[in-house]
Amino acid sequence: MTPSDETAAPALRVRDLRKTYENGVQALKGVSLDVAPGDFFALLGPNGAGKSTLIGIVSSLVNLTAGAVQVFGIDLAARRGDAMRLIGLVPQEINFNLFEQPFDILVNYAGFYGIPRAQAEARAEAELRRAHLWDKARMMSRTLSGGMKRRLMIARAMMTGPRLLILDEPTAGVDIEIRRDMWRVLREINAAGTTIILTTHYLEEAENLCRNLAIIDHGTIVEQGPMRALLAKLDVEGFLFDIDGTLPARLPAIEGATLAAADSHTLDLDMPRAMDLNRVFAALEAAGIRVRSMRTKSNRLEELFVRLTGRTQEAA
Repeated sequence: MTPSDETAAPALRVRDLRKTYENGVQALKGVSLDVAPGDFFALLGPNGAGKSTLIGIVSSLVNLTAGAVQVFGIDLAARRGDAMRLIGLVPQEINFNLFEQPFDILVNYAGFYGIPRAQAEARAEAELRRAHLWDKARMMSRTLSGGMKRRLMIARAMMTGPRLLILDEPTAGVDIEIRRDMWRVLREINAAGTTIILTTHYLEEAENLCRNLAIIDHGTIVEQGPMRALLAKLDVEGFLFDIDGTLPARLPAIEGATLAAADSHTLDLDMPRAMDLNRVFAALEAAGIRVRSMRTKSNRLEELFVRLTGRTQEAA
C-alpha cells in the first residue's frame, strides 16, 4: 500500500472481527465498521456488549480470534508498530503517577516513544495549555481535581501526535460541568484534525459531540450511521420550555403530546415529529403560560438505544 492509499483510507476499518475467550464466551461475533478520517465517532452499547473488547483489539491490548483491523490503511496484524504509532488511547482508569508533576508526566511519556527532550517539552506545554492545565504544570498530580486528572490523561495521549484518539468512558463519574469542560477540549482536538472514537454511558454526551455512531449489543453491531440520520428515524422529539413566572398547578392537556413540569420554571414536552408546534404554543398561551425560550432535549439517542437493545444505558 502506498502512502497516498493510506491517506485516503478510513481512519479505522474493522472487518468481520471475532473474539472468543478461553471460557467460550463470544465477545465479538463478526463486527464490521468504518470510521472516516476526521470523524467524531461514538461507540455505544450496554455493559458486556463488546465495546471494551473491540477497543482492546484495536489498541493491541486484546488478541483477536478472527477478522482484520486497519488503521489509516495499515494492517494491524502485519504492521502492528506502524499502526500503533497512529493511535492515542485514553483509558477509563487514572493510570499516571500521582506523585509526579503533570509536565513531567507528559515529557516522560513522550520519551518512551523516542521523542527528543526539547520537542517533548514544547509539546507538553502546548498540550497542557489546550487542556487548560498549564497553570497546574508544576503541581503534584495527586492534588488535581478529578476533572483535571482526566484532562491530563487526554493531554498525555496527545503527546505522540496520534491521528486517531480513542477514549474509553472519559467522563465516567464526573459531574456535568466537568464533562462540558472536557467536551470543549475534545472538540478542539477534533477540529484540529484528529479522528476521535468515544465510548460513553452518557448518551447526551454522544449526541452533543459525535457525528456518527455504532451501537453494539451482544457482540454484534445493531445499528450504525450518521447521528442525525439515525435520530431522524424516531417518531418523537422533545423540547424544554423556560417560562416566565411559575408554572400553574395544572398543566393544559395537549392531544398526542406529553407535557410535564421539569421544575417550577421549566416545561418538558414530548410530541410526534409530525405534530405542529404551534398547537403547543396556542395551548400554553390559553393557559396563561408565557414561554421565554425553548431548546431541544438531548434524549433522542436514549430512545434509539432502548429501541435497539431493549435496555436503558443506565440499567445496562
